[in-house]
Amino acid sequence: MSLTDSAGYVLAFDVGTRMLGVAIGHPLTGTARALATVNVHHGKVDWNRIDGLVREWQPVAFVVGLPLALDGSEQEMTGHARAFGEQLGKRYARTVHESDERFTSKEAARRFAAQRAQGSAKRKHGADIDALAAQIILESWFSSPRNESTAP
Repeated sequence: MSLTDSAGYVLAFDVGTRMLGVAIGHPLTGTARALATVNVHHGKVDWNRIDGLVREWQPVAFVVGLPLALDGSEQEMTGHARAFGEQLGKRYARTVHESDERFTSKEAARRFAAQRAQGSAKRKHGADIDALAAQIILESWFSSPRNESTAP
């Protein structure tokens, strides 16, 4: 069964050195929304927070943004994102998909600025932008023809 035929949610992560942005989405609708942020202290992820999100949303799969260089090559953060994805897969026994996240931070900042101009966002807050970046990663992954891999 392909993930796009699935009736479950997908959690997406924007991996950073101090914070993870988290978004939730549904493959049937192809829509996503910013959900939360998870703290990272000295390289250690707050797994208790992620445990709570997984219990609450019961995702069928995860998407992790891969921070690639502009030319598509890997950089130091790419390795951190891949390692986080491997930990997710082992911890929750679900499929982890990777998605190119080039330009998502800039797009998240642009969307946040637009929300602020409309009055729906009060001030620039890094956590909000991280979660919004995760939303953009998931929206991009849903719209990609390469997301045809199967769910567990």
